Amino acid sequence: MIFSLFQIFNMMNINKFFKILILVLNLSLTSSLWAQKPDFLSQNLDVNKRVTDLIGRLSLKQKAQLLNHRGTTVVVDGFSIRADQWNQCLHGVKWTEPTTVFPTSIAFGATWNPELIHRVATVISDEARAIYNGWKMDPNFRGEHKGLIYRSPVINISRNPYWGRINEIYSEDPYLTGRIGVAFVKGLQGNDPKYLKLASTLKHYAVNNVEVGRMQLSAEVSDRMLFEYWLPHFRDCVVEGKAQSLMASYNAINGTPNNINHFLLTGILKERWQHEGFVVSDLGGVRTMVEGHEKGLMSYPEAVGRSLMAGCDFSDAEFEQYIPEAIYNGYLTEERLNDALRRVLTVRMRLGEFDEFNTVPYSKISPDIIMAKEHRQLSLLTAEQSIVLLKNNGILPLNKNKLKRVAVIGPYADLFNHGNYGGIPLSPVKPLQGIINELGDQVEVIYEKGGEIVFPVVRKGFIPPYIDRAVEINKAAEAAKKSDVAILFIGTTTGIEIEGMDRKTLNLAGNQQQLLDAVMAANPNTIVVLMSAGPLAVPTAKKRAAAILQGWWPGEEGGTAIANVIFGKYNPAGRLPYTMYESDAQVPPVDIYDISAGFTYMYLKGIPQYAFGYGLSYTKFNYSNLRLSKKEVTAQEVIKVDVDVRNIGKMNGDEVVQLYIRDLNKGYVHPMSELRGFKRVSIPANETKTVSIELPVSSLAYYDSSAGDFRTIPGKYEILVGAASNDIRLKSVITLK
Repeated sequence: MIFSLFQIFNMMNINKFFKILILVLNLSLTSSLWAQKPDFLSQNLDVNKRVTDLIGRLSLKQKAQLLNHRGTTVVVDGFSIRADQWNQCLHGVKWTEPTTVFPTSIAFGATWNPELIHRVATVISDEARAIYNGWKMDPNFRGEHKGLIYRSPVINISRNPYWGRINEIYSEDPYLTGRIGVAFVKGLQGNDPKYLKLASTLKHYAVNNVEVGRMQLSAEVSDRMLFEYWLPHFRDCVVEGKAQSLMASYNAINGTPNNINHFLLTGILKERWQHEGFVVSDLGGVRTMVEGHEKGLMSYPEAVGRSLMAGCDFSDAEFEQYIPEAIYNGYLTEERLNDALRRVLTVRMRLGEFDEFNTVPYSKISPDIIMAKEHRQLSLLTAEQSIVLLKNNGILPLNKNKLKRVAVIGPYADLFNHGNYGGIPLSPVKPLQGIINELGDQVEVIYEKGGEIVFPVVRKGFIPPYIDRAVEINKAAEAAKKSDVAILFIGTTTGIEIEGMDRKTLNLAGNQQQLLDAVMAANPNTIVVLMSAGPLAVPTAKKRAAAILQGWWPGEEGGTAIANVIFGKYNPAGRLPYTMYESDAQVPPVDIYDISAGFTYMYLKGIPQYAFGYGLSYTKFNYSNLRLSKKEVTAQEVIKVDVDVRNIGKMNGDEVVQLYIRDLNKGYVHPMSELRGFKRVSIPANETKTVSIELPVSSLAYYDSSAGDFRTIPGKYEILVGAASNDIRLKSVITLK
């Protein structure tokens, strides 16, 4: 039966009638538009032809509007192009509603498992697409309505152990960062040959790892250090991972602000690496030049023009406001403006924004999958795989059948900290709750906070309640004394290390050191769990604690993961993704960007507290029978490295087999060793597995500044295979002809 609009009008109130009328008219207009199909909407045409057609229909004002990522909707021949409204998803989709929250990014690096992180990124992108699909199908869909360009991952490296954003990154090492980064980018962007699932934005390009003064500082870096340490992971994620965009960082390099750094944004990225996507400024990137780096020397039209001419394609309101003036004043050419538009619009077209919604394969992802049970299970597995066992005198794993009372102590025991640029969790499991859930009614659990991570600050209108800290520590020590075992949770929060704030020391903040010493004195069976992003110096714990775990900021199932490790349901195999320095005295000045001054495992002076790549297990592994496919090689070859690894313990476990190289040639400064391969493998008790790692000989090259490129030097190189950077089990030497 067909109803007329008049019949519908008589059946409902006037408001509903007009809503339906508007919907019918919109559908009619949309159908008409798709029927006419201007070239930029013709899905059968090549993307380049579609983008060319669209750019040809734009006025200068519209071009400027489309290069403002937070601009207004632009209508072209009846088709509305909504401002992108980018989003974040470092370890879960940032949304106004709950999403699955994974451990923070530094914990991803600690898994040493790119395949796992690819699965994590796939789940994150599923939830991001589900949110997008929700509001595309229903304008009244709950929560924030953002686009499909996501500013993740952060792949800067932690040369500076005090850096406030270590929770956002993967490692101090470019190779490990590159492997995890490529896996994450591919998981976000999907594997459809035509469509992108999301567009990944790599942050922050480049040489960025100081927060204090970041909008004015200049990193002084040699070409060799730039290409060998600060850029390889970016290259991996661009060339191999096909990341669609990069964010220019606030800082300058050798005096040139990155937003106007043609060598960085065009010479290296777009010409040398053949990047076809776009560069976006960090928020306020243009303003930081006019009011920061180039204060008093550069106007807004000039800053906008120079940014675009250098290779920055996408930015804030300053682009929309000043692009026309930059063109008129000769700061910017129409050709370069169109190139920037082509790059931005090509990415958006590959996201399916200009195609009929139902024809895009990712439109089938339902909002019902957001926070699915299996997503939470993956968050738990990721947390378990990230936990690093730093010390164990044999106390772990605990046998709950032999316990009567457990003291859970510390300011982090009943705290959840999800880190930066992730989602809102639903019912996160805190460490205390994880232990209570595991022990049930079998064992008495007593809890004492005992200390403070950050001392409360008196502010105008707020006086924090008085806390007798000595009394609180005594209560914690008494709880530890009368218990079979004490589990102490200490660490850092976003009140100590976060964007805009660098730490000043590796030592514990608040009165946590006093609490640590008091609890260990009260009970020799003290297990210390470090809940931090950046490295902490805890020499007294290393000396006196029965066991130490690095627990990170472990996501919504973190409490469960920690309990599973402590009580033996999961055998830990996380490995440190950075060096844990012995003390502040071991760290060179942070304004030195040449890591050969003593930064990272590659150039460290002295013995670290715990080394890069280090981590224990509840079982032991034996390495034997190192085999190289060739020992005399040319620069174009790939060496196959095989090693037999046997689990000689009584418990199934994972081992992370690590391959390092050492240049034995003299005549120039080179690292003590460099990671060039790794593999995480599961090996049952009393079984042996052969682990194979491929080593391209080209990875032995160093950057020759005089030639402006990498080159290999004939000579001898050592191949090192082991369980950590300081735990090499087998060695061999190759000769490069």
